[in-house]
Amino acid sequence: MTWILTKKKTRVETFLDATEGGKIFSATFEKKDGTIRTINCRRDVKKGVKGVGMSFDPMSKGLLVVYDMHRKGFRMINLDKLIEAKVNGKTIKFL
Repeated sequence: MTWILTKKKTRVETFLDATEGGKIFSATFEKKDGTIRTINCRRDVKKGVKGVGMSFDPMSKGLLVVYDMHRKGFRMINLDKLIEAKVNGKTIKFL
């Protein structure tokens, strides 16, 4: 099943709701340097967090903090540059 969402608010809310609770998902997005990257990751990972916190709020800048399952580290996905996400066997395409 593929969902094609065009409104920015709808796509971000749908994506965030679908990946809630630490579910593993893959996301394809455009990096800051213009290259395309696919990442297998999950949200809400607490292991390895030192409790210091960040100096800014990533969601206010349109960034989503995820744990990269392959590289075993935290990364940020720019929600404005998100191309596609696969969660629970469903594909969400962002236009």
